[in-house]
Amino acid sequence: MKCPFCSADDDRVIDSRAVQDGFAIRRRRMCGKCRRRFTTYERPDELQMRVIKKDGSREPFNPEKLRLGLEKACWKRPVSSDQVMGVVAAVEQELYRKYDVEVESQKIGELVMRQLRRLDEVAYIRFASVYRQFKDVHDFVNEMRPILADMKARQKTRE
Repeated sequence: MKCPFCSADDDRVIDSRAVQDGFAIRRRRMCGKCRRRFTTYERPDELQMRVIKKDGSREPFNPEKLRLGLEKACWKRPVSSDQVMGVVAAVEQELYRKYDVEVESQKIGELVMRQLRRLDEVAYIRFASVYRQFKDVHDFVNEMRPILADMKARQKTRE
C-alpha cells in the first residue's frame, strides 16, 4: 500500500480491528519513510450492486460517493469520520440485505436520511435539501415540521 502523504511503498500495520459489525477490517498503518499514520479499510468483494438513477440509467453502487455526500452534509457539524463511515456501512449492509442486484437511488436516499436524522438533524436537513431538490423555503419548512414536533415531544417528556 502506498503512503497517501509521500507515496512510499513501505508501511506497516500497527493496529487492526473489525468494524461495521464485522463486515470490514480497519487497519492503522504507519509509513516507514515519512512516519505518518493513515487508516485503510478492507471489505469483502461482493457482487456489484447497481443503482437505478431517476433518469433510468444504471451505475455501480459506490460507497465512496455516498461517503462524500454525507461528509458535505455533516460539514462543520459535531459528526466524526467514524460516524459517517458507520452510516455508510449501515446503509450498505441494509442494501445488500434487502436487494439483490439493483436498487433505486430513491431507496438509498431514504435509508441515508433515516440514519442521518438520528445522527444530526442539521446534517439531515442539508442532505434532504439536495436529495429532495428543495425549490424554496416552504420545502424546508415542510421537512422541518416533523423534526420540530419530535423536539417538542422530547422537551415535554423532560418536564
